[in-house]
Order: sequence, then structure tokens, then C-alpha cells
Amino acid sequence: MIGQHQYRLQATWTGDRGTGTSGYRDYDRSVSLVVDGKPLFEASADTPFRGDPAKWNPEELLLAALSECHLLSYLYACVKTDVVVVSYRDEASGTLVEDGKGGGAFTDVLLRPRVVVADPAMVEAAIAAHRQAREWCFIANSVNFPVRHEPVVTAA
Repeated sequence: MIGQHQYRLQATWTGDRGTGTSGYRDYDRSVSLVVDGKPLFEASADTPFRGDPAKWNPEELLLAALSECHLLSYLYACVKTDVVVVSYRDEASGTLVEDGKGGGAFTDVLLRPRVVVADPAMVEAAIAAHRQAREWCFIANSVNFPVRHEPVVTAA
């Protein structure tokens, strides 16, 4: 089924310390993210950009979105090929390079899924399912940098 899906959230800056953005060090980078019907999500900038290290930052959220999207696409690919996954853990990492002008961009993300399948006969198909998941992942298809995969699949 082909469709179009809309997503909405409300992002509210909560970091005014009383003087707004009067100076770079004068405000907190705290943000509240709200999606109707879901718990409030507290976020901030990354620590090097004066953010709160106890809160999620946009860079981590992008990496999480890529990792989770691949995971969900992968599980679906496995169902479609009769591969029974009993465990999945990803050790994802990403590289962001600053441009020296106040901006920057991700240059690479590496997903390292560790998958356990129910039967040794499923290992080959389970490895192939990662290629299918890459084709189906909405988030990976939306970014302009490589999302690489180094999967390891073993049998229970």
C-alpha cells in the first residue's frame, strides 16, 4: 500500500534563565518535546554545545531513529522470510563533523546489530534480511550520508 503519512510534535524551548538569549552562556538548551498522547520528552543540546548531558540531544535522537528503523524493518524482513529472531541488540555509532562556521553534518553512521536466530539453518537468510531492511528503512532512505551495517548473526 502506498501512502503519505504526516507526523507532528511540539518542541518548546524551556531554557530561559530570565534574560532570554542575551548571550551565548546566558540560556539553557533545554527543550520539551510533546506528541499528543505520549509522555513529555526532555531534550537538550549535546554537551559540547552547552547542553545537559542527562538529556537526549538531536544527534543521539537521529542515531536512535536510524537504529530503531533498521531494527523494525529487519524484524519485518525476517518474518517475511520465516526467520525467527530471538534476540537483537545494536551497537550504533555516528560521526558528526563541524564545518568551522557554526554548522556541520553527519558524515557516517555504523549500525552493528547482533542477532540471534532460533535455528542455524536461518543464519544465511537472517544476514540477507539486513540488506532488505536497509532498502525498507524510511529514516535511512531520508538521510544524505552513508548508513553502514556490520551485522553478526548467530543461532541460539
